[in-house]
Amino acid sequence: MENERAGATPGERVNLAVLVDMNLSPDWIAFLQQFGHAATHWTAVGSAAALDPEIADWARNNTHIILTQDLDFGAILAQTHATGPSVIILRCEDTFPGTMGPPVLTVLRQYETELRDGALVVIDVARHRVRLLPIV
Repeated sequence: MENERAGATPGERVNLAVLVDMNLSPDWIAFLQQFGHAATHWTAVGSAAALDPEIADWARNNTHIILTQDLDFGAILAQTHATGPSVIILRCEDTFPGTMGPPVLTVLRQYETELRDGALVVIDVARHRVRLLPIV
């Protein structure tokens, strides 16, 4: 039986692929998967010593959205004027899925098209902001 996202119509598949950065808990993998998203923790595909540009390159080449708490990804996108990968930045102290899972799911659902095309999304406890790529 396929997993379905919250708020999806029955049978609707969700096929967004999310790369969870090393600074976030591996608990995000099971959380995202239960709502139908493909999710991979960076430690499963890359070196713990990898620099942010390497992680961004992997995500872009493998069509993954980066989920992170690291502001450097926004700076990389701004400096390079890149059109991807899309990045979701969590700006809060408690970054576990129990707290930030619902806002992340809302962003994945509400901005699916923008995330597929290239976007930088910043989420905090009270709100989220979306910026389309490239950042010029």
